[in-house]
Amino acid sequence: MFGERYFAARERLAAVTAGIAALAAETGTKLAGTGALGDLADGLGPPFLFVVCGEVNAGKSALLNALFGHDLCPTSQLPETRQVRWYRHGERTRDVTVVPHLEECYRPLGWLRDFHLIDTPGIAAPTAEHQRLSARLLPTAALVLVVLPVSNPWGAATWNFLSQLPPEVHGRLVLVIQQCDRVAAADIAVILGHMRDLSLKRLGFALPTFAVSAKLAFEAKQSAPVDARRLAASGFPALERHIAAHVCDAPERQAMLESWRAQAAAALRAVDDRLESQGRMIRHQAVFLEDEEHNIAGMRERFIARLPHHLHGVAEVFQQESVWVGHLLRRRLGALRSVYRLLVGDPTSHAMETAFIERLQATVEAVAEKDGEEVVDACRQHWNELAERVLKVMNVKLGDASQLDGTLLAMRSRFVKRLGQAAREGIGNLKVRTQLGKELARRNLSLKSFTFVTLLLVAAGATCGALGLALAPPILMAGAAFFALTGLVIAWLTRRVVVADFQERLLDTCGGFAAALRSDYEEALRIVFQDYSETLAAIRRHLVVAKGSLEPRQKRWHELFLTLKEIEQDLAEIPPGARSGARW
Repeated sequence: MFGERYFAARERLAAVTAGIAALAAETGTKLAGTGALGDLADGLGPPFLFVVCGEVNAGKSALLNALFGHDLCPTSQLPETRQVRWYRHGERTRDVTVVPHLEECYRPLGWLRDFHLIDTPGIAAPTAEHQRLSARLLPTAALVLVVLPVSNPWGAATWNFLSQLPPEVHGRLVLVIQQCDRVAAADIAVILGHMRDLSLKRLGFALPTFAVSAKLAFEAKQSAPVDARRLAASGFPALERHIAAHVCDAPERQAMLESWRAQAAAALRAVDDRLESQGRMIRHQAVFLEDEEHNIAGMRERFIARLPHHLHGVAEVFQQESVWVGHLLRRRLGALRSVYRLLVGDPTSHAMETAFIERLQATVEAVAEKDGEEVVDACRQHWNELAERVLKVMNVKLGDASQLDGTLLAMRSRFVKRLGQAAREGIGNLKVRTQLGKELARRNLSLKSFTFVTLLLVAAGATCGALGLALAPPILMAGAAFFALTGLVIAWLTRRVVVADFQERLLDTCGGFAAALRSDYEEALRIVFQDYSETLAAIRRHLVVAKGSLEPRQKRWHELFLTLKEIEQDLAEIPPGARSGARW
């Protein structure tokens, strides 16, 4: 098909322009000054209108069939076209009479999207309405093929018709001498010369004239593959080159394509600027978010910096509680209580550890509750300030801090609970109960010995008294009193030692407890601010979505750019159309 390269370039340009328009709409690019890309179909898309006219049985329908290689127009030896037939593309085959003497013929042929064909009755037809209708259509045609039979190419009716055409149609006229396979080549050369002289005489200029055989051309195109030898013998290649040069490769057509390509390139540059601007904005927003995360880390460090002061207060509380638990231990290690626990069991070490843990945990949790409230207040204030900056920098509405109340309260609760648990575990790691239990076990063993001996002597004295022995009971009772008194003295002395050792060990472990608590405090603060940082998920999602949409758009831009460059090269390489001229 002639003009294939032109239509391919036009189709590619239309596709690229549609892609640029879609990408511009997605990116919010304003294309002012780059042309209305949506009008490309109107600017490039209208099909070319070919009008074929001539005398009855000149071979007009056969010429159209041969040009497009399709049995489109009915042909016969008798006049077949009785009214103007307008062939155009349709999804199904149908013929519609629009006005009297004009019939629109829709055919499902792809090339009819690019070419509309008008087949007219003979110029010498009885009714003048056909001639008037054809005359009205000629000014809109891209090309007017005037078909002359080789048997009588100088018929008066045709030349009278041509001489009456308005000047604006002259540049679109082409003379086609049909049925040239019926005469010798030498006769055709004479006929072509005569046509040139007649054209100069009747019109004042020489019309492009071609001598062809539609029959040979149609047969050549119907064979598979195309019969190149027969096609060359038909004279059609010269006619098709002229059509391509006049319709497709004409400078004005190429200028139109180049104009649209330039507008598409300008629009693509505008989209590129927009994408680059969006890329810079995303990078700026990413830096902004990183700065805000650094601000949150700075808040955490400021709270950690206050830790030595808080730990100093905890150390003082630790010492106070150590003294208090020492007094509690002293009371529990009284003589009578000690003897009583010898009989029922001694849970003193566990009780001391539990009491110390509960009191110290309550103190640590009180400090953590206060710190947690300060952390929550700092997060609320930061959020309200952050919301204003995010709206300004990213155009994202975060809302006020009230929507974070549930999250912030949960953060504070976890913070307090974690530090309380850390305090409990810290005391447990000091092994207070283990060492105290060992000392109490030794003390209880010693007290058991004295208590056993005392009871044994008392039992022996009572037995001797029952037997009537005069001296033995007093002696035995005196021994029992001695052992009992000695046991009380030992109980008093060991109580002081155990309590003093217990308090000393607690005070010695104060530094280790504070160090362990510091580590847990820092970790608890890290988790709190990590939870708070998670509330910025909306900003992160915004950035992820923005990056996710930018990358494929940049890829599409690159593909459109490369395609547009290829089109530019194709347009630059399209050779000028063949010059018009008469050939056999």
